[in-house]
Amino acid sequence: MVNRIVVVRDGEEALDYLFARGAHAGRAAALMPEVVLLDLKLPKIDGLEVLQRMRADPRTRPLPVVVLTSSNEEQDKLRSYDLGANSFVRKPVDFAHFAEAAQQLGLYWLVLNQPPPPR
Repeated sequence: MVNRIVVVRDGEEALDYLFARGAHAGRAAALMPEVVLLDLKLPKIDGLEVLQRMRADPRTRPLPVVVLTSSNEEQDKLRSYDLGANSFVRKPVDFAHFAEAAQQLGLYWLVLNQPPPPR
């Protein structure tokens, strides 16, 4: 499976990428990711705020969002689902297990999952 992976460093950059603004203003705004892997503990703007802003905008509302985080807090899980996360996965600490989890997530969301048709 070969897919382009875009990595951003903080919540502000994530929103800039998704909405094609700031440093990502030249990006084709119509080309959206197939899935967003979102950490809750992002600098500048936390992952819950990013998720809330994504769900508030019709351009990003249908994107599948997998919260992939080290948090084991029930409140984080509840809030993530309340804000519209499609999945909540606790990040494995061990890198090999993390790589395997990322591969499995990719397999499901990019191959098996049937996204909604374009509007």
